[in-house]
Amino acid sequence: MKNKSFLQIKKNIKKDFSEFKKIKLAILGDSSTQFLNIAIKGLAYDYNLNLEIWESDYDQISLQVFDSSSDLYSFNPDLILIFKSSHKLLQKYNLNNLERQSSFAINQIEEIENIYNTLSNNINSKIIFYNYTEINDNVFGNFSNKVESSFLFQQRKLNYLLMEFALTSPNLYLCDLSSIQNQIGKGSFFHTSSYINNSMVLSVDVLPLVAKFTLDIIKTLEGNFNKCIILDLDNTTWGGIIGDDGVEKIQIGDFGIGKAFSEFQLWVKKLKNRGIIIAVCSKNTESVAIEPFEKHPDMVLKMEDISVFVANWNNKADNIRQIQNVLNIGFDSMVFIDDNPFERNIVRENLPDVCVPELPEDPADYLEYLYNLNLFETISYSNEDADRTKKYQNESKRVSAQKKYTNENDFLKSLEMVSNIEAFNKFNIPRVAQLSQRSNQFNLRTIRYSENDINKIVNSESFFSFAFSLKDKFGDHGLICVIILNKQSNSALFIDTWFMSCRVLKRGMENFVLNKLVNFAKDNDYKFIIGEYIKTAKNDLVKNHYSELGFKKKNNKFYLEVENYKQIINYIN
Repeated sequence: MKNKSFLQIKKNIKKDFSEFKKIKLAILGDSSTQFLNIAIKGLAYDYNLNLEIWESDYDQISLQVFDSSSDLYSFNPDLILIFKSSHKLLQKYNLNNLERQSSFAINQIEEIENIYNTLSNNINSKIIFYNYTEINDNVFGNFSNKVESSFLFQQRKLNYLLMEFALTSPNLYLCDLSSIQNQIGKGSFFHTSSYINNSMVLSVDVLPLVAKFTLDIIKTLEGNFNKCIILDLDNTTWGGIIGDDGVEKIQIGDFGIGKAFSEFQLWVKKLKNRGIIIAVCSKNTESVAIEPFEKHPDMVLKMEDISVFVANWNNKADNIRQIQNVLNIGFDSMVFIDDNPFERNIVRENLPDVCVPELPEDPADYLEYLYNLNLFETISYSNEDADRTKKYQNESKRVSAQKKYTNENDFLKSLEMVSNIEAFNKFNIPRVAQLSQRSNQFNLRTIRYSENDINKIVNSESFFSFAFSLKDKFGDHGLICVIILNKQSNSALFIDTWFMSCRVLKRGMENFVLNKLVNFAKDNDYKFIIGEYIKTAKNDLVKNHYSELGFKKKNNKFYLEVENYKQIINYIN
């Protein structure tokens, strides 16, 4: 996980991108963006993305956005990246008189809203907008913070207004350039000579980092993101070795190096509250490893925060496989944190898809290093995310319970499963959109829908929607399956979307869902249900899904005759 230079990234452009998914990206900027284009295109190789990039001419944002016959609309991008620089902002501010300077931020946010709304009304693209890095012209010095008409005051206000606008704009995503400048310093972020000679407001040195932050968003929009952090314990979660030092002498708390471990735990706790799964993988005797979580008064993390706890003397790569088996998520959505270089290399060699940061030697540096990696990018958050730990703890109980049964059907009956079905509504739409962005393995067509897209589907007479939830005696899975049917003709329904949580695989949910779809088709006089499988890098799991459910393949589509369908036995009520 070493940072690459701009020249190293540039060399990637000559590599073969053909195996990666192609995404059309438009770049609009009010300053020079040629080198930014190269950095994003080249670094995309490391993200397994094939970006077809169209770049507008210099300072043509308005021309491209407000002319419906412009090259931007002809290109029809999947994503639009907009870069309005702070230096251009300062130039515009300087042209205003004192009275207008006091309302400068409001005027600018209105311009941005107009751009966003125009794009949203004319093209089905997601928009990434860079926020503004700070420039202090020091006309008022520190008093700028108390002068509403000062540029610093207006710029900070504009960034705040931009965040507020993004809250209510489902297809708008902010890339935080301001944080990048804070991270590396303005001297590295901006070079005066490049700006004066070439109108470049981003230095060549910072381009790889800006490209990384941009691609983190793009990758997440494509449904690829980290869902789980796996923690080593000794000298990672606390200082010292629990087996040797005992629970009283491990280092955590408010003093000395223990403070670094406590703050690390607090960060992990906040990730858990956001919905990241926390697992433990430690070479320890289990009872000894658990003791600090239960007995040490300064532990921030408790056993109820951990979804899967694995402590033994086995190979850590094998233990991570065990964790993956319980969680049923991809290895490429896991981050493994361990202070020991040997253990890190073992996992890298055996599980290359797992993200393994090269943790610094000094625990005091852990957090700043991890902050800067931006390991847990997201494009959504819902209240259900905060309950994820409990769901996976319950799943661990189900896995343990299943071992008691030799007959699969007896186990399924014992779960006492109940499913609730409802159409999309204002309560479940945010969760449906979130799952649309996140679901990869059990996703037949992998079409990503935003809240705005789903609202359009709800308001269309051509679509029927179904949201399935599931609970059993161990707990509530929540919303776990989404179906969108498209009325293709008076006699046929096309399955536009079918995705399902992998947590409920092998529980008969797919059979239950199809039974309900067939009943719906019969009740509404449809004779056929048509399915389609679009292959992606991650959905090989469902390549035979329709065939196994009795659909007949014809011309790359799958057809089911409703009249001849026989209900499939399952144990869900």
